[in-house]
Amino acid sequence: MFNYTFHWRPALNALPQMLEGAVVTLQIAVLSMIIGIAIGVVLAVMQGSRFRVFRGIASAWVEVARNTPALFQIYMAYFGLGQLGIHLDSFVALLAGITFNNAGYLAETFRGGLRAVPRTQVRAARSLGFGAFDAFRLIVMPQMFRAVFHPMTNQMVWAILMTSLGVIVGLNTDLTGVTQELNVRTFRTFEYFAIAAVLYYIIAKIVTLGARGIAWRLFKY
Repeated sequence: MFNYTFHWRPALNALPQMLEGAVVTLQIAVLSMIIGIAIGVVLAVMQGSRFRVFRGIASAWVEVARNTPALFQIYMAYFGLGQLGIHLDSFVALLAGITFNNAGYLAETFRGGLRAVPRTQVRAARSLGFGAFDAFRLIVMPQMFRAVFHPMTNQMVWAILMTSLGVIVGLNTDLTGVTQELNVRTFRTFEYFAIAAVLYYIIAKIVTLGARGIAWRLFKY
């Protein structure tokens, strides 16, 4: 028989702590995206390289990142590297795992974006005296990022949600970690995790709406 009594006041009183955890969540997600974008661009270029070893490294990264659970990738960063004498704390291990995952997905996204840029753009740039690197940096990359902007937004939201996996490697400073600590002390599971879910939803919606505003400003012409 349902006899659970809700007590929302303690959970609401803990909201400042949970908001501090939300800030850590955002820090991890943003860092993982910044690093993941940089690695993803390199991997996308490597996939199109004429050198087989570069293509092999990039393809292996993408295959592992996209076809194994993110949970396993975080475990490998925390426990697996520890077996090899490389000890990462919970924050860094979570960041490494999410970055690895982001880079793999973004590499495929960027590869599609690169294919969407007509080759004539590069030839035109070279005919105007641009070097290969400058043509890629100034002509190809802006068009590629425009083509993949919305998929990147989805990946950012996914990165935010993936930070919740930090609790399995002992991270207790992000939103899920703080919520779990509060739950252990009070056993008010429904109240705390309901509020945490609302905070995740709000963060994801802010990112999505912010991205729409940026896209409208940058790509309205």
